[in-house]
Amino acid sequence: MHQSTQDARSQPTDVLAGRLQRLELQHRLSSVPGPKIVQVRNEIPAGAASGWHTHPGEEVGYIIDGTVQMTGPRPGTLILRAGNGFLISPGAPHNALDLGPEAGIMLSTYFVKAGQPLTTLVDEP
Repeated sequence: MHQSTQDARSQPTDVLAGRLQRLELQHRLSSVPGPKIVQVRNEIPAGAASGWHTHPGEEVGYIIDGTVQMTGPRPGTLILRAGNGFLISPGAPHNALDLGPEAGIMLSTYFVKAGQPLTTLVDEP
């Protein structure tokens, strides 16, 4: 078992911090050389969007509660509900929109390349 490089839960300081309620659950070095693993609980308020953004590595996600529309060039637009999982490829622009009526809550695990930001805002493709 790997030791956490961050023991206390904290707010991620990436560009989505002002748009969503985000709680970093763990931040660890991977057993595979190179990436760090960052796990975040995201809460998107009803009717709010994350804004178009990318990640430098894969995002593996799971919808805990609510209904979220995930839009990107590939695989297109997905309507995700509690119990659905999703995968976002490295560098793929995407936007998450909560369809309400309650907040969308998701667990996202990011495989982050060392020295790169967790999230980068981009223009809509």
